[in-house]
Amino acid sequence: MASARKPLNPIPINRKQARIDFFKACLEDEDLLKRSFASIDAAENRATANLKRGRDSDDDGDVNDDDDRPITDNCDVVRRKINAFITSGEMKVTEFQRTIGVNSNSYGRFMKLKGPSSGNANQVWYAAFRFFDDRKRAGVKPAKKKVKKDDEAKKFDLSGVDLLPGESEGTVSVWETCDEIRKKINAFLREPDVTQTAFLREIAKFQPTGEDEKKKSIQSKQLKDFLGYTGPLMGNTSKVFYCSYIFFEEMRLKQGKPKTEMRKGTEAAWCLEGGVDTKRGAHRGYLCSAETVPVEDKYGQLTVEKARGF
Repeated sequence: MASARKPLNPIPINRKQARIDFFKACLEDEDLLKRSFASIDAAENRATANLKRGRDSDDDGDVNDDDDRPITDNCDVVRRKINAFITSGEMKVTEFQRTIGVNSNSYGRFMKLKGPSSGNANQVWYAAFRFFDDRKRAGVKPAKKKVKKDDEAKKFDLSGVDLLPGESEGTVSVWETCDEIRKKINAFLREPDVTQTAFLREIAKFQPTGEDEKKKSIQSKQLKDFLGYTGPLMGNTSKVFYCSYIFFEEMRLKQGKPKTEMRKGTEAAWCLEGGVDTKRGAHRGYLCSAETVPVEDKYGQLTVEKARGF
């Protein structure tokens, strides 16, 4: 009887040094360099072919191969169109996915990305572009919500709720991440009796102002910019973030809903700071040693960990 096989002992690899060695080998071996470029060209050709067919590696839906119209909208523009379309209430997310012929995994990955070219190998980019382009060619105009004023007023009714601590002074402690507030905004705007205009008008009332200042309106571009970010602290200095937190927190209190586990975790993570940071923007760099990298958790807290290859 054969003896049991022993597990292999992995050999630690210095990835940085391995890359350096590979580049040196390419400089010394012309054939290796040609094969490397050939592999890159082949990968680009496959991506281009997939893009033209509107296919994704994990989606086997039927696609019209004869439709080779050029894509004139970048990925961010398509994502904004998708968000606006879903928010309008004309279709649910699952119905939209079926209509353009993509699966939920591809859709979820594409919508989480940010950047004009981020997602250009995902079939959702082409399928969604084609969907909106077909509507435009057919003269279909974006649907507008028809909301009765009385029904809309009920959605924003916060009567009977006490002001949050620090609300009058504009110093409310925020205990939700930007990503969580984005989820709440998107879900709220999809409700039938809610319009974006009314939402912006209501949250503008929570802006911190001085005695001689008037509360300015919050523009749709500010909302679009905030919703376009991804990350627990991305958009943390935006008025949309601060005012929306107050609105949803007072709504939670009025409805008597308990705190979510995510909310409790955020409170534990930011208890020493007195709440999520709303003063220092998240668009900043961090100075670390060559062997370490900063890592951000889902609550927006940073830790320094050892980099791979060291």
